[in-house]
Amino acid sequence: MKYEMCFPHQLRKGIEENWPVVLPVGVIEYHSEHLVFGVDTLLVIKALEELEREIDMIILPPFYYGAASYAVEPPENNGTIHISSSSIYPFAKDLFRSLLRIGFRNIHVFIHHQSENFTAGMPTDLAFKLAAREVIFEFIEKKEGEGWWGRETSKDYYEKHKEGEDPFNWIKIHPFMTEDIQKKYPIDHAGKQETSLMLAFCPEGVNMEKFTEEKWYSKTAKEANLDYGEKAKKEILEKMKEMLK
Repeated sequence: MKYEMCFPHQLRKGIEENWPVVLPVGVIEYHSEHLVFGVDTLLVIKALEELEREIDMIILPPFYYGAASYAVEPPENNGTIHISSSSIYPFAKDLFRSLLRIGFRNIHVFIHHQSENFTAGMPTDLAFKLAAREVIFEFIEKKEGEGWWGRETSKDYYEKHKEGEDPFNWIKIHPFMTEDIQKKYPIDHAGKQETSLMLAFCPEGVNMEKFTEEKWYSKTAKEANLDYGEKAKKEILEKMKEMLK
């Protein structure tokens, strides 16, 4: 369910049953002439809306204002909105602090922007990753005091870590497409892959009548097709479901 449409009793049930609380993250960015600006965020939103039919979860209002950069095109007449990671970071810290105080311990962030470099990190995901780690440290130290990890009560920390139960799993940051899926359906920008994904997840955001081969990065969009997009979509949804469960 959408967070903004939750009643308090529904939220409390989500906390009690440890439902996933999920934040879709992306950017507003120029994606050639045939795609809408919200591609990176819309793909995550649409995927979560499908998974919501199968999994009890709470979907937070999406965060569109990532660090898009102007690497693709300058913003003038092209629509890209770039927010620096230094501005995103304090927002993410405040958001995570609030979610932990509310009582959530199963928080997930899915990002689809520059995620071909997810392991090393790029500005948007790095801001959220750092914020998550720092807030968890702060939250535990405020509750348990300094030295919490060194106490006898934490002697099973590594066992819990191995089982995925340690507090640093309270907030997880994921790429929309895992490395394995990216190998099968290579990431591009407004090309065959991204256009096909939009045809499968959000067809109203595609207008091939506006397609142009003027830009090298979008030329392969002429090869985009629904079948390719649906195959990728199936694998993406299966992997996301696995992460959320």
